[in-house]
Amino acid sequence: MTGWDRTPSPATILVIDDNETNRYVLTSWLERAGHTVVTAATGAEGLALLDTTPERLPEIAIVDVRLPDLSGFEISERLKNDALTASMPVIQISAAAVSPEDHAEGLRRGADAYLDQPIDPGELLATVTATLRYARARQRAERLAQRLIALNWATLDVYSAVGFHSFATAATGGAAAVLSTPASAVFLSPRAQAVHSTTDAPRTAVRVRPAHPGLLDQLTAHGLHQDTGVTVVRIPHDQWRALLPGDHLEGQVTLAMSRTKRGRPPVCLAVPTDALSGADDEQLLQQLANGCALALEALRTFDEEHALGLALQRSFLPKELPTVPGVELAFRYLPASEHAEIGGDFYEAVQTAHGLLLAIGDVVGHSLTAATVMGEVRHALRAYAVEGHPPHHILERLETLLRQSQPGITVTLCLVLVEPDGRRLHIANAGHIPPLVTDPLTGPRFHTPHGPLLGLGLPHPAPAVLDIPPGTRLLLVTDGLIEIRTAHLDTTLAELREAVATGPDDLEELCELLLTRFGQHKDDDIALLTALFT
Repeated sequence: MTGWDRTPSPATILVIDDNETNRYVLTSWLERAGHTVVTAATGAEGLALLDTTPERLPEIAIVDVRLPDLSGFEISERLKNDALTASMPVIQISAAAVSPEDHAEGLRRGADAYLDQPIDPGELLATVTATLRYARARQRAERLAQRLIALNWATLDVYSAVGFHSFATAATGGAAAVLSTPASAVFLSPRAQAVHSTTDAPRTAVRVRPAHPGLLDQLTAHGLHQDTGVTVVRIPHDQWRALLPGDHLEGQVTLAMSRTKRGRPPVCLAVPTDALSGADDEQLLQQLANGCALALEALRTFDEEHALGLALQRSFLPKELPTVPGVELAFRYLPASEHAEIGGDFYEAVQTAHGLLLAIGDVVGHSLTAATVMGEVRHALRAYAVEGHPPHHILERLETLLRQSQPGITVTLCLVLVEPDGRRLHIANAGHIPPLVTDPLTGPRFHTPHGPLLGLGLPHPAPAVLDIPPGTRLLLVTDGLIEIRTAHLDTTLAELREAVATGPDDLEELCELLLTRFGQHKDDDIALLTALFT
């Protein structure tokens, strides 16, 4: 016998008929076939039964067309117009309304089948079986469609995760949402910490806690071993609790394990076995586990590349600044959040024959290439400065270097040469944030004259010469400190000027103040160099 011919499992059936004998006969036939029957003598009574038990509705309603209060046609319409009962099949029966017009009227107004009395028991049970088969097939299709939509959103969430906490939330919450069940996940974070996350239901909080290091090996021993791909296994409740004593899943557990590369730890998703209604649900769990494994592998790869990029970036920056009589220096460098791309911010201080050269710059863009170009520009800048070139000649040589070795890359760079007596500054700005000069008498002001960015092939003007009195302070920053997408740059520059005007005199304290006020939760690197000329 094929699956199409097999009789569906028993159902709960509502019978509405004002004739007590009819109710008894129908109930007897249905119960002998294994079904559970609830009865009502009037339309109002039948509808009331549905209102009081919305959590366990009957699967089919068998309704007499001629009732003392409501017609069977009206009941069918009400059921089909209510979202709660719209999918409930209705079989109408009648001993009086038996004409083709009556049949058409009943079917038009919501009936799924129409039987004339006297009814043959075999025909009734066959009609119930066929109606159940189609109704359940439709329900399975609708549920699968909803779960596929949930799988799509869950997959998007895991691929959008930017850290292991958000990944744990997306993976565990996704399994719960797709299968409408409590769920657990076990995986190794990009920092090599075994993680166990749980949620009690869809759209509820996900709890994340460390797990013992050998847990993943113990789980993969149940079937995945060292293979790649996806494996689904059933684990008895006592074994599951022995592996994870603090887990909340009840009964037998279905575990989907996925690994995309040999030697990598898998991602494990777990749900109660009774939450899976068939092969479709198991395949959904497999697909989600595989998507989670791919997403975590990408997250892990990004984390490794990001750490490598940061190490490379830091190796290009000076470890300390020179000691120069009459000049106090302080600096800060703050890389962007661990999930942001590597930037090209840099700073430099070089003692030359013509005085102390201070520099701050930013390679436009965020990538490992930007960090590499930053190192190339900084080392070339140092070489040109040591050779004794003035600031605008350094810019011209860097312009030539970029055109030859890095065409298409642009760099902002501000150079400030401090004459040996500390009383005159030569400022050459190639498209960078203007330096903030704080005169002890007139207060802070931005030195706004500037030339074009490096990399455009345009000439660079001679530096502006600025006489300064003792006690003058200079502040050079990159745009990561002050740029906010929702605010105009002039506004944040004004706030920076005010913060410096009212801030501490000590350079180290000033640096901390500026980072605290402007440098929190930024997705760009921050470089800050400040000097006091005594």
